[in-house]
Amino acid sequence: MHQPDVQCRQLDHLAQAGADLFEIGLPCADPVLDGRLIRSAYHRALVQGDVIDRTVRAVAHAASLRPTVVMTYWEPVRRHGPERLARLLADAGAAGMMVVDLPRDETLRWHHAAHAAGLSVPRLVPRATRDADLPAAVDGASGWLYAPASTGPTGYQGPLDLTVLAARVAPLVDAVVIGTPIVRALLSDPVPAAAVTAAFARALHPRIGTAPDA
Repeated sequence: MHQPDVQCRQLDHLAQAGADLFEIGLPCADPVLDGRLIRSAYHRALVQGDVIDRTVRAVAHAASLRPTVVMTYWEPVRRHGPERLARLLADAGAAGMMVVDLPRDETLRWHHAAHAAGLSVPRLVPRATRDADLPAAVDGASGWLYAPASTGPTGYQGPLDLTVLAARVAPLVDAVVIGTPIVRALLSDPVPAAAVTAAFARALHPRIGTAPDA
């Protein structure tokens, strides 16, 4: 089976398992906020090559199933061109794109490019952000705000009671993005990934949405 067919099948499984939206990662050579597993997945994608075309195809299929957003770092945005990349992903059906390490002096250019393409520009709000710094942290954001659950890189390994999670975060958020558990399963087989998604969806519905990070 060709790689695009595998991607489509995986996304189909996740949608059927209860995902309300998708977050698609555009691979980056140095994803400083991500842990070992997602770094490894990005490395594999970069080695395979044709990253932009494969990401656009994944976004297009995901967007045909559920609302879809893209997450990436500034390095691939700079390299491929903010205006070109924003247009490619918007044309593929993305609703928005978050650049988690967006440099302050590139913010205006990126926001103009995204808005011209019709993309929302969510912002990541670091867990350590002080109340007094929140206005500056979210300046120019649109679509949503992304608040990490931990100050560390992705890949939390501690115990997680889904029932407690749902009860505590439901009044505060509109969705929860599940990253490493989904990626870990996808590296082996799409069926376990769907089971992981279904478990989260059962715990969170109907309180909030569940977004797998693919």
